[in-house]
Amino acid sequence: MTKQQPQLKAVLFDYGGVLADEGFHHGLLALAKEQGLNATAMLNEGKKAVYDSGFVLGHGSAADFWALMRERTGLAGEDQVLTQRILSGFVLRSWMIEGVRKCQQQGFITGILSDQTHWLDDLNERDHFYASFDIVFNSYYRGKGKQDPSLFSDVASELELSLGQILFVDDDAGNINRAQSVGMQVLLYVDKETFIQELKQLTGVDI
Repeated sequence: MTKQQPQLKAVLFDYGGVLADEGFHHGLLALAKEQGLNATAMLNEGKKAVYDSGFVLGHGSAADFWALMRERTGLAGEDQVLTQRILSGFVLRSWMIEGVRKCQQQGFITGILSDQTHWLDDLNERDHFYASFDIVFNSYYRGKGKQDPSLFSDVASELELSLGQILFVDDDAGNINRAQSVGMQVLLYVDKETFIQELKQLTGVDI
């Protein structure tokens, strides 16, 4: 007999790759192409350096991150210019924000759960999306990211909900697996059409 899932009370969304286009990946790939560098290595090193520099957990700075990227990949350019190339790739998906609002209208708590830096605040100043959410969980301010499964338990405690009452949406299978392993309900974002279908199945929210 299949165990019934608890009734959902909250929906948490990743930022890059879910609420917005993945500017970090796209930006690094574009920089690699422009500078004649290995694109795969650039992306892989970017994912590592944002942690190794401490930047994504609030223990390091953008300068630390870019210095590590120059050292590991041969990337050239001033910090501010490189940062703007990344930020410009984060294009907010208006239909996703409308979906968030519909979740709220149906009584769900809504939040962002993102491994991000203070860049997320910069992006909000540009696009004004925080107002559409009840709460924002950003690794930069928490000192803990989604690579640590205990983060999901921390978030549930702060929301005063059980893990099973929370639906977590992310485009990274590793993050999804870790959240699911501790008891969260999950939705792996693949594309718009599939997401809309699965969100309706899980929450009843029709975008």
